[in-house]
Amino acid sequence: MEKLSNPKVTIEIIQKYNFAFQKRFGQNFLIDGHVIEKIIRAAEITKDDVVLEIGPGIGTMTQYLAEAAGEVFAVEIDKNLLPILAETLAEYDNVTVVNEDILKVDIAALTGGRLVKVVANLPYYITTPIIMGLFENHIPATSITVMVQKEVAERMQAGPGGKDYGALSLAVQYYAEPYIVANVPPNCFMPRPNVGSAVIRLTRHTEPKIVVKDEKFMFKLIRASFNQRRKTLQNGINNSAELSISKDAVVEALRKMGLSESIRGEALTLAQFAELSDLLCE
Repeated sequence: MEKLSNPKVTIEIIQKYNFAFQKRFGQNFLIDGHVIEKIIRAAEITKDDVVLEIGPGIGTMTQYLAEAAGEVFAVEIDKNLLPILAETLAEYDNVTVVNEDILKVDIAALTGGRLVKVVANLPYYITTPIIMGLFENHIPATSITVMVQKEVAERMQAGPGGKDYGALSLAVQYYAEPYIVANVPPNCFMPRPNVGSAVIRLTRHTEPKIVVKDEKFMFKLIRASFNQRRKTLQNGINNSAELSISKDAVVEALRKMGLSESIRGEALTLAQFAELSDLLCE
């Protein structure tokens, strides 16, 4: 079968199965082979690798992954795509298609506990829950290489002080090293999204770069610090429904760290948030 990255082939298969794009699943199919090859190069896929693909769609990138990897598990939520995938992936015996919601799948059980590389063209409305779910559940992944909204990729890679820096930057960087591989224009998709996209690779830290006493508590602190960006860090924490910490305790912790009591969350590094967290959860 000719590759689905040819837009003509994509249109033919969509018409053959009378497939209707589902807005609720955020479906935008890739129709650019050069972009797919860039993703596979960035993810450093070899025949030794087990790949977890999230949202294969009609199988456009799955075809390339099947040729590059040893084994591919493709998790697709939309049951209407299953007959299409059965046809487009018929010649690949190293692909397992799973009709499930990625947020509910036991990935370790699915892959037999083997290390995986995650590769995906993610639905933009649910990008953050998917990525954070993979990290927080400590799935056995060495890297996550995904197509996301450009603005979200920039937030994942942002450092302290900038407008893009926030809870997502800190959460991603706690678990992984982010690297934006390429920007991708809307005309590489069908249908075209209204926003620019980017491919980002998140390489998992083999050892934690930051050690913190209570990971969950630190992320509650981080969320509280960015909930209202214009507030000082102590006011953000004090007004948080998730935490019950007095202003005095925050001021005292900041003083021990040599920081101003009027500092805002966006000025703190991940290491400083870890230190603050350790001081406040004593």
